Amino acid sequence: KMNSSQTAWKDTPTHTIDVGGTSFAYRELGPRGGTPLVFLHHFAAVLDDWDPGVIDPIAERRQVITFDNRGIGASGGKVPHKLDAMAADAAAFVRELGHEQIDLLGFSIGGGVAQEVTLNNPDLIRRLVLTGTGHRGGGGLTKMPLIVGSAYTKAALTRQDARQFLFFNRNDVGKAAGKDYFTRLAERTTDRDKKISRQAQVAQLAAIREAGLGEPHDLSKITQPTFVANGDNDVMVASSQSRTLAERIPDSKLVIYPDSGHGGIFQYREQFVPELLHFLEAA
Repeated sequence: KMNSSQTAWKDTPTHTIDVGGTSFAYRELGPRGGTPLVFLHHFAAVLDDWDPGVIDPIAERRQVITFDNRGIGASGGKVPHKLDAMAADAAAFVRELGHEQIDLLGFSIGGGVAQEVTLNNPDLIRRLVLTGTGHRGGGGLTKMPLIVGSAYTKAALTRQDARQFLFFNRNDVGKAAGKDYFTRLAERTTDRDKKISRQAQVAQLAAIREAGLGEPHDLSKITQPTFVANGDNDVMVASSQSRTLAERIPDSKLVIYPDSGHGGIFQYREQFVPELLHFLEAA
């Protein structure tokens, strides 16, 4: 599907940039010019965990920037224990690359970080996309370590990736979608990222817990057009939290994909990508 001049996600080189003395690893692809779309990742994810089936078709039309935030994968430093500190690092990275305005997509914990980036740097964000994510003070997230632990146990016993249990429904449709997703993630064979560290996982879980128990943000302060998406059966972040986000953010649209979970945007990428591009390009 890609035009011949475009580098595929699986072949996109990894670069580094110094941000206040810390080396950040990143990849960028797609046409330059216009507002870049920056991606913020899920719990325990590194660069190689972005789905080529989502990245490649977006990068046909938009400049895409993905990066390992502080302490993740090949980036230096240690992961902070709070989302607002992660957000400060993300904003510093974007500004160091020389961008004055971006569109921002946050998936899962990345969605929590994206809300912090937007609230704390309103001038930096043009449009916001929140997928498979909740809101500060949403409770429920305190169960996350338990849910994640159980999925990792099942995964170890069945020699599968824990995300097969966390991102996709346990029915034939979900199992097939998961299998396809992991096949796509394996497309990149060279210059793969460093694995997530134990420190990073522990710090991220602490940050998720702090956010779940924290004082809610006034989301009416997010005035950017916002696209909220999730599956209808998210076992990690209750799908109802996506609905609440859309209710509390004034200029937002909500899409809930049927018969899917936390990884709904990957399972329904053929619907999600055109909807996302339409949202980003709308006048």
